Amino acid sequence: MTHHLQKEFVVVSAPNAGCRKLNVWMRCLSVSLSVANFALARRFNDEGGPDRQRLRKIFFCAIWSLVACLPCITLAAKNDPPASETDHPTTQITLFDGESLNGWDGDPRLWTVRDGILRGETNEENRANGNTFLIWTGGEVKDFELELSFRCTAANNSGIQYRSYRVAPEKASNNWVVRGYQHEIRNELTLPNVAGFLYDEGGSRGRMSLVGERAKWTKDGKESLETFLDQAQFETIFRLDDWNDVKIVARGNHLQHFLNGSLVCEIWDEDSEKARSEGVLALQIHAGAPMWVEYRSIRLKSLDE
Repeated sequence: MTHHLQKEFVVVSAPNAGCRKLNVWMRCLSVSLSVANFALARRFNDEGGPDRQRLRKIFFCAIWSLVACLPCITLAAKNDPPASETDHPTTQITLFDGESLNGWDGDPRLWTVRDGILRGETNEENRANGNTFLIWTGGEVKDFELELSFRCTAANNSGIQYRSYRVAPEKASNNWVVRGYQHEIRNELTLPNVAGFLYDEGGSRGRMSLVGERAKWTKDGKESLETFLDQAQFETIFRLDDWNDVKIVARGNHLQHFLNGSLVCEIWDEDSEKARSEGVLALQIHAGAPMWVEYRSIRLKSLDE
């Protein structure tokens, strides 16, 4: 990340697996030596000193004690988490506290918190004057993983902005306008108008990569590399009229969108003039027909080195 967070990072780490195994081994060795020492002391006390035969017996006693501990060492090794889970600490922050709009800036007429859920809503009395956004005020993100859950009406659409920039109010239709990468949010099942595609909000590139598409953008335009998801497959992934889980992964110019654990969109943005390497996060309310959208469990993990 390239900012000062308003919340403290929570660092979660586990002891190195190799160190844990070494600790078990050292304890077993200590037990074995204690057994040998006890036996040696008894020989000295009882017979005035050991001969070679007795020392040999004591040595084998220590070895057999160590062998007896091997099942414990094996069990400890089996219980060790994989190295990928323990050798690399993870850093994650929660962006929505479930109780308030602290850390966010948006139109107070349209954004509320209800029962631990962040809700954006327009109606006949409270309309959006152009697309409007709830902007995270914790700073800018660069390389990251963003996870959240959403559900929404089918009457309109929403979106998750990332690596975006805020437009000055005097140049926008309202005080909360951003431009940049957008993960589309919809409650529809029919491709291509579904949740998960990458859209260039306020830009000139439109739908940069559709759901089920692997693509690359250069200064010469878009190159579609592969189609890896079809209509039938998407219908098994998306939960209509229910909560859906989103994960966005951004590393350099490589962007990935996941829905309910499945990759649905992937792109490499190699357009040096238009690609964005960092910017703000925001959630969208779309102008037009009355709508509502809800978000919860918003979590961010930095991948910056």
